[in-house]
Amino acid sequence: SRMTKALQEKDGVNWRQQLPPIPTVPISAQTRWSVPSAGGPGANTPPATAPLAEPDQTAVGTERARTLKEEGNELVKKGNHKKAVEKYSESLKLNQECATYTNRALCYLALKQYKEAVQDCTEALKLDPKNVKALYRRAQALKELKDYKSSIADIKSLLKTEPKNTAALRLLQELNRA
Repeated sequence: SRMTKALQEKDGVNWRQQLPPIPTVPISAQTRWSVPSAGGPGANTPPATAPLAEPDQTAVGTERARTLKEEGNELVKKGNHKKAVEKYSESLKLNQECATYTNRALCYLALKQYKEAVQDCTEALKLDPKNVKALYRRAQALKELKDYKSSIADIKSLLKTEPKNTAALRLLQELNRA
């Protein structure tokens, strides 16, 4: 709304008419690019009619990935973990981001899909080896899978980065009792 106010002060109430037109992407191109496994060979390639020198496709993909991740975050807040997993999965197809992996891992933990949670945390740790959330969530999943040794190893790695992390210390106590 700040931007709207600034534009109204600069260009008056008809500021919208002075904006450049928004480029449209044909529906066929959107579906072809958003679903990599749709169809046979060449399903991933953009249609021949679309010029490749459009505004940087990676930037467009990154922006779409961010939007999908935010939609996933909203679904998590509402407790809809299954739908959130779908949003995060779509986002990860466009942009492999550490936070998206740890968010999806959180959903998998809530859905009791512990192996998937471990996989996502491992992917996140490939991108950021000291990621506290990834280490903690993987430790939680490993505990549920009864792999106490690996779980303790993850918690100890986490505590090297954050020695006063109370959640990690609590989990370590539980693991030592297990």
